This record gives sequence, structure tokens and C-alpha cells, in this order.
Amino acid sequence: MHGAGGGVRIGVVGTPGAWSTERLVNAFRAAGAPARVVDLAACSLRLPDAGVYHRGVPLEGLDAVVVKKIGDTADGWAVRERLNLLRRLEDSGVPVLSTPDRLEVAVDRYRMTLELARGGLPVPETVITEDLVEAEAAVERFGVAVLKPLFTSKGRGMCRLEPAGDLGPTLARHQVEAGGPLYLQRFVKHPGRDLGIAVLDGRCLGAYWRVAAPDRWMTTVHSGGRYEPAAPPREAIEMAVEAANRFGLIFTGVDLIEGPSGDWQVLEVSAFGGFRGLLEACGVDAASLLAETVLRRVEPTGGAVLQAAAREMR
Repeated sequence: MHGAGGGVRIGVVGTPGAWSTERLVNAFRAAGAPARVVDLAACSLRLPDAGVYHRGVPLEGLDAVVVKKIGDTADGWAVRERLNLLRRLEDSGVPVLSTPDRLEVAVDRYRMTLELARGGLPVPETVITEDLVEAEAAVERFGVAVLKPLFTSKGRGMCRLEPAGDLGPTLARHQVEAGGPLYLQRFVKHPGRDLGIAVLDGRCLGAYWRVAAPDRWMTTVHSGGRYEPAAPPREAIEMAVEAANRFGLIFTGVDLIEGPSGDWQVLEVSAFGGFRGLLEACGVDAASLLAETVLRRVEPTGGAVLQAAAREMR
């Protein structure tokens, strides 16, 4: 598709220097579309002026913006502030994919799990509460629980809890540190791996296993895990695509886990999706495929097609 970009100008919202951000920028450039990184941490509003400023300069002349990362999302305030920047950019006439309203549902683990449950998709038993008594009772009932922060990815900040004498103080400390409700999920006794399925524009791109390191319960690469190619059953692929379609994201990764009886459950739908697992395990370059998908939408009318598609995703 080299040269097909036709001068369409793309902003990639992400982290300067980060592998996935730079890979997506390079994919657009290879397709002939001038692309630049937009770091939301370096953006500002100057109300009542319209638009968004990036490093003090108006962010103008973009035909579309693709969101790869919004920065460190451990603090909920950062998520809200940066999504509002994207909304203001969208209001100024720049199509944003995925749309801020859809990203907002997926980036918050609370809302993401609730959306899956509303759609009738199977999820591990989950308790979300501010009540420490209820939280402690949930851990007792689960036997083994995983405490998950609301705004992190790749397993960061997760911890495994079992009924013990110090459970109450541990939960209380986490509640103070998190500044919000406790999210507790029943630990699924998995076969040492979970399944990642990449979905682009409603279709499956490929699947890979995340295999846990010896004596580790988390499967993420950050905790010592590794990627391996996967050929999951059709039911798992269909479940992942259905889960992805609940959120209306242009590109996402859906994490599934297989229980002891062989049943599949949805752990997470990623707001942004990852490139590395698909590339390392399957040799599939999701960044280039995402760039091609965006450019097919934006090229015909200089943005009108992409704006219409973005509105449909809201």
C-alpha cells in the first residue's frame, strides 16, 4: 500500500519513543501518510478557544487521529482529563478513532466488566464494592481472589489474595491507595496460560497464548510470561469478536481464559489493543493493518468517511 496515503495527515496519540506508538507512526508513513505523535501529557486547552494545543502550538491540519496510548492511566483523573482533550479535538472537527466515548467504557475496568456482563458474555465472578466487609466476604467466598486496579493494564498493580488474618487491613490499605472501590475477581484455575485475540474493525486478526513463567500465576510478559501462537476453537474466536463488538473499538485485544472444565470466560477487552503478542507469536503486523484500515476510511473524501464511521462508534 505504499504511497496510498495521498498526503492524508494523521496524528497518533501515544507516548513518544514507545515501541507501539512509533511502530504505528512508521506504518502510516510507510503507507504514504504523513504522521506525527501527539502526546496528551503535552496538550492543553485554552478555553473558550476551540481546539487543542500541543506543546503550545494549535493542533491543526490533521485529517484523523488514531489513539494508541493515552499515557499512564493508573490515576483515574488522568484518564478523564485526557479523554476530554480527545473530545475537544473531536468537537473541532478532527475524527478520533477509537472515539473518546467508546474508549472511556473500555479503559475503566469497572465499566468494561459491567458492559461485558450486560451483553451476556461470561466473565469470572466479580465483586466491586467500597464496603470492606463485603470485600472480605468475597475473598472468603472465592477462596482465591485477584484484586485489580481500575485503570491499569498488563497486570500492573494486581495482587492475589487468600483468606488470612491480615486480609482486612490489606483491603483497607488498598482502598486508601486506590481512592475508589475495590475490584475483586474470582481466580480462575487456568492451565498456565490465557488467550489473546486481536480484533480489527470487527474481524479476528489472529490469536496467541500468554504462557506463564514457572511458579507464576500471572501470564503477562511483564511477569515473566511469553507469547506462543494459538489456534483456539471457533467458540473462543466468536466470543472474542462478540465482546469486541460490544465496545465499538476500531482495534482491540480480547483476553480470554479457559477454566478447569474447558469453558471460556472473558477477562478483559483492551481500550487500545497491543501489537507485540500478535507480531511475535504469529508474525502478523497489526500496526500496518490498522493503518491501512484507517486510511481506507479517510482517503475518499478527506475525512468525511472517517467522521461518519467515528460517529457510528459512539
